Amino acid sequence: MFKSSNKSTGLRLALAVGVCVFVGGGAYWAHAQSNPIPLSPQAQAGQKLFFDTNLSASRKMSCASCHDPNNHYAPSNAQPVQLGGPNLTTPGFRAVPSLTYKDLIPAYSDDATNPDNVSTNAPGGGLTWDGRANSLAEQVSIPLLSSFEMANTSQAAVVQVVQNASYAALFKQAFGADVFNNPAAAFTDVGLALQQYQLEDPSFHPYSSKYDYAFLVELSNGKPVSLTAAELRGYNVYLQPDKGNCFACHYNGPMVGGGGALFTDFTFEALGAPRNTNIPANAVRPGLPVTYYDLGLCTAQNPTAPHVLPSSAQYCGLFKTPTLRNTGTRQSFFHNGVFHSLTDVINFYNTRDTNPSAWYPTVKGVVQKFNDMPAAYQADLDSVDVPFEGLPVGGTPHMSAQEAADLQCFIETLTDGYLEGVTPQDPKCIN
Repeated sequence: MFKSSNKSTGLRLALAVGVCVFVGGGAYWAHAQSNPIPLSPQAQAGQKLFFDTNLSASRKMSCASCHDPNNHYAPSNAQPVQLGGPNLTTPGFRAVPSLTYKDLIPAYSDDATNPDNVSTNAPGGGLTWDGRANSLAEQVSIPLLSSFEMANTSQAAVVQVVQNASYAALFKQAFGADVFNNPAAAFTDVGLALQQYQLEDPSFHPYSSKYDYAFLVELSNGKPVSLTAAELRGYNVYLQPDKGNCFACHYNGPMVGGGGALFTDFTFEALGAPRNTNIPANAVRPGLPVTYYDLGLCTAQNPTAPHVLPSSAQYCGLFKTPTLRNTGTRQSFFHNGVFHSLTDVINFYNTRDTNPSAWYPTVKGVVQKFNDMPAAYQADLDSVDVPFEGLPVGGTPHMSAQEAADLQCFIETLTDGYLEGVTPQDPKCIN
């Protein structure tokens, strides 16, 4: 809805070509180093915090429990929401996002400048699905104090755990000998330590995918890397405004202020994902009305831009555009984890409008399109961006089946940890 169909085809293709030029010159890509710089004391403390299960009321959940380092800091299961709370039995409300490639996300603004410096200003930036936090450090307090996540009763309770931890001396080295004298300040330092760890440790932003090696013309495992014919066709689908148009939101060009190829523009979109009845909060008894809707950005309480209905109604249904990097390894997609395969996600984008009955329930012969949003806010859901573009029911989708398959092949090249000659090649993505 806020997106830029105003990026011209010429600009997009120029940027696409320019990526090779900019990247080949090493202008803005920050690759993980083969001999990484040792972590600072603050980052070392953050690393200890990240894996400490004692920082949860259950004493069984750490940051790494949901943000698994072995799965690109995303959940390693297919559950739409994760279980937390004092006994690890309390379900959450949203799918857990990956923590990779968060280092360049700016603070939230209702009128954010798009990173491409061309698209119209729109809501953008911030952490979490609804931009509630302005920094990685600020975001930390959400899971630590949430009753359905780590469920600590107070900031002081968190600080007490750190003070009693085996790494307390390291925390003092990082933040001062008197750090525990002021629990509120020490809690802020916990957030800063975790932020520093994510900023300094290259595993959070490694740029080590097949795409990176191919476009940087770098060697992987001592060998040159090239995309296959199917992957290159998929990249074309990703770029083309009249096909996938993924570039419009999952922007991979150079960014204002430096950086690039993040495959997101930090903005928010209202896509109308189907309601996920496997989330306990979404469950309803037969014959009874729905009592809970996740309204997204319109109720987000960002510290500098709190949204309160009804004045924020235009933001209902908007959720953060995540990076496409490593999505090939995810098992739950969208803010409500309603899809469990990349194939379904692509097909939903392609046929939501042309074949809505494939995605939404039918009640008394009527397809309940946009069934996860109250009727009063459904007008805000996207219908003008390709690949949706307001196509009629029964119309021809923008992508053919082959083009959709090729697009998936390209997205799979964005998975980090690629080793030429070792990482298996998807056999469907060769010719």
